Amino acid sequence: MTQSIQRDDLLAGARILVVDDEPGMRHFLVKMLAPLCRAVDEAPDAAMAERLLSVHQYDIMVLDNIMPGQKGLDWLHSQRESGGFTDTIMITAYADLQTAIDALRAGVSDFLIKPFRSTQILNALRRCLQMAALRRENFLLRRELETITQGTQRRELIGSSTIINEVRRLLERVAPLSTPVLITGPSGSGKEVAARHIHDHSGRGTAPFVAIQCGAIPEDMIEFELFGHTAGAFPGAQSGREGLLASASGGTVFLDDVSELAPSAQTALLRVLEDGVIRPVGTERDVQLDLRFVIASTEALDEAVREGRFREDLLFRLNVVEIEMPPLMDRGTDVLDLADLFQAEISTALNLPRLDMPSAVRSAMLRYDWPGNIRELHNFVERALIFGRFPVETLGETRPAQDITPLEDTEKREILRALETLNGNRTEAARRLGVSRKTIDRKCAIWGL
Repeated sequence: MTQSIQRDDLLAGARILVVDDEPGMRHFLVKMLAPLCRAVDEAPDAAMAERLLSVHQYDIMVLDNIMPGQKGLDWLHSQRESGGFTDTIMITAYADLQTAIDALRAGVSDFLIKPFRSTQILNALRRCLQMAALRRENFLLRRELETITQGTQRRELIGSSTIINEVRRLLERVAPLSTPVLITGPSGSGKEVAARHIHDHSGRGTAPFVAIQCGAIPEDMIEFELFGHTAGAFPGAQSGREGLLASASGGTVFLDDVSELAPSAQTALLRVLEDGVIRPVGTERDVQLDLRFVIASTEALDEAVREGRFREDLLFRLNVVEIEMPPLMDRGTDVLDLADLFQAEISTALNLPRLDMPSAVRSAMLRYDWPGNIRELHNFVERALIFGRFPVETLGETRPAQDITPLEDTEKREILRALETLNGNRTEAARRLGVSRKTIDRKCAIWGL
């Protein structure tokens, strides 16, 4: 085998569909590509190709234009209209300028005239795969930039407290599995960081990690964003678009605030979890995906089920393994480790000098309840760097230095006061106090309530 067609990583992960009515051409392409690619399937006509596309997701389709029954270009137009997004290289023995223009308008990635050399088709495949990788990388970078802008920059699970070590152990135990994981905990406690920890320690660590904030997408757009859509699927949709789930194929999807999903999106998500398929809006075509789901909720989903806002069967499907992220006040000296990390990151990003953290500041940070959890700590450190000092007074009323455990009288008094005010409604008390319902349940069990 010559150097030009040696196996490389770009081709090695690709699944290719060859559609051509000439047996000799199909044999030539399959024989050449099979040793280089993850899988190569073949179809003698559009009808067989359509059946294969309904079962498998292909990275690239090599499509002949002149075939009996229906031209490849006409069939490709119908595929695009029905929600097919597979990148396509068109091959033909009968080419003219108008055909090339029509092919480009149909979204063809490359156009080759028969007969062509093996190096030509291989280079076309590589170019197509490189462009697809760039599109995906740009998409993920845009989402990563949005995440950083929102103050939740990607980082490792920091801390050495007993409780966070136990969380870390659980995360790494479930990471290699394909089982859905439900992460609960108060707002700002690091649920997305935990989800990334699962992804990074799974076999999918080099594949996409797509974080979706369900509550940030308008209800009437959530299905279009998750599952993609065809041209004309809604007013203003001039072209089709791949959904967020398809962009994560092979990797991990993190659904934050999953209780915010609209009922129709919950039904579609249940089907994805059970069958591994999605259906872009505006089409009858199913697309097979390989996804790992990690889900997060600040709200107690069983309460949402009781209130009729969340499907019970979806909760059963999601809640195979549940891991609770503890509030920052339960993590002891982890607050100091996190503060040091944030200071290093923020001072570099803003080009500001780092500050000494006197023992009085550290003591006050250990005594403070941090109702906003890690997000509040991040903002506290950022303000300190901007103004050149750690304003201890902004920490408000702190806990007694001699008692900084999560079972102190102040915490118990506040929880009991909230429960009394709300007639024992633990879900609403958790929401108002900025903790999870499970935290309230655990505390009440400890106190014998």
